Amino acid sequence: MTPAARSAWLRTLGLTVVGLAITGVLGVAVGQFWPVLALGAVAMLGWQHWRLGRVLHRLGGRRWPTLTAKPGAWSELDRLHDRDQRERRVRKRRLLEMLRAYRAAAAALPDAVVVVERNSQRIRWFNQAAATLLGLRYPADVGAPLVPRLRPLPLAQWLASGRHADTLEVASPVNPATRLSLRLIPYSENLWLLVARDVTRLLQLEQMRRDFVANVSHELRTPLTVIHGYLDMIDPDEHSGLAPVLGEMQRQSQRMARLVEDLLALSRLEAADGAPLEERVAMDAMLDTLRREGLALGQGRHRIRVENTADVDLWGSGTELHSAFSNLVGNAVRHTPEGGEVLIRFRREDPRGDGQAGEPGGVVLEVIDSGIGIAAEHLPRITERFYRVSNSRSRTSGGTGLGLAIVKHVLQRHHARLEVRSRIGDGSMFSCHFTAARVRPRERGASHTAPSEAMP
Repeated sequence: MTPAARSAWLRTLGLTVVGLAITGVLGVAVGQFWPVLALGAVAMLGWQHWRLGRVLHRLGGRRWPTLTAKPGAWSELDRLHDRDQRERRVRKRRLLEMLRAYRAAAAALPDAVVVVERNSQRIRWFNQAAATLLGLRYPADVGAPLVPRLRPLPLAQWLASGRHADTLEVASPVNPATRLSLRLIPYSENLWLLVARDVTRLLQLEQMRRDFVANVSHELRTPLTVIHGYLDMIDPDEHSGLAPVLGEMQRQSQRMARLVEDLLALSRLEAADGAPLEERVAMDAMLDTLRREGLALGQGRHRIRVENTADVDLWGSGTELHSAFSNLVGNAVRHTPEGGEVLIRFRREDPRGDGQAGEPGGVVLEVIDSGIGIAAEHLPRITERFYRVSNSRSRTSGGTGLGLAIVKHVLQRHHARLEVRSRIGDGSMFSCHFTAARVRPRERGASHTAPSEAMP
């Protein structure tokens, strides 16, 4: 109790005691003490109830209290009520201003924003961009189910994924030429936020970049072939003074040819629509091919081991998978010093391996080397095209900087994922994780290759 409230309460209590005392004196004077005292007490009690009734009536009708300068608890109660009313109105005004500011900001966003009820999937609110990009109408669509309202879009299963829903790229129901990127953001227990962004321009720029890279790479093939052919025609023995120059020109032309081939392969992967060619990929033959390619690339300077404990085949494009796996093996050989070891391991997925949930029934192909390793700060970006961990290492190894980008795109097309673990001085491990949908039991009569190794 505040000092002002305590003072008002004591004043009212004092007035009550004084009133009863006066009533008692009057009772003694007339010779009827108890009847007069009881009558005075009833009068005071009635007055208190009358004041209480006025307060309840005012509170029930949400009326503003009338302040007076009279002392007492009831006047203090009116003053406190008036103070609370004013503070409540200030808070309400501030909240309304904040709400208007948030709505104005959401309405001004170029992205479509739709507030959706989680359970009923009904539209609670949307901004002006939602009317432009999604075709929603105000106020007719407020309270309407979202999926039937945007019927051309495949939203039913996507909304069912809830907070685990991935980004969805679809055509706008208003203009099919406009491409939208949809994101679902759960921001409360009962509400979701559907954000639709126009990515048409970004996709066009990406397509222009792909076309440019593909066209330039294709145009470079012919002059490189001509240059390489003329270099092969020149006999270094007849031009002993030019032998070092000719050797360097041949190495650089071959490196440029590899770069063009990788660019074309990456462009084909990026431009490919739909699923890859579906066929059985015999992993025994694939692993044996990878081992022989690793030995040829290392020229017998490395130890190449193969372990195959999965005893299954893969389902997908054999050409694309070979391209991805050979890039991993090639990188392992190029970045492993002479005398080092490269292990190619194909095994069943462990659901509880290394503390992470794996894919039950899936398989993983691992390429493990004993090379110099990769620093942790480079790991998130090593699958970007032309990203260099070290320019000196790239020049020495002869890589093009596109191998891991090709690996990433191939695995994405096969609904697989790439996991990289590495530490400076301890080598690297690149793991390709395939789900059970990509696993095929080995055909009857198929030969099984035991774990093998090749020594230089």
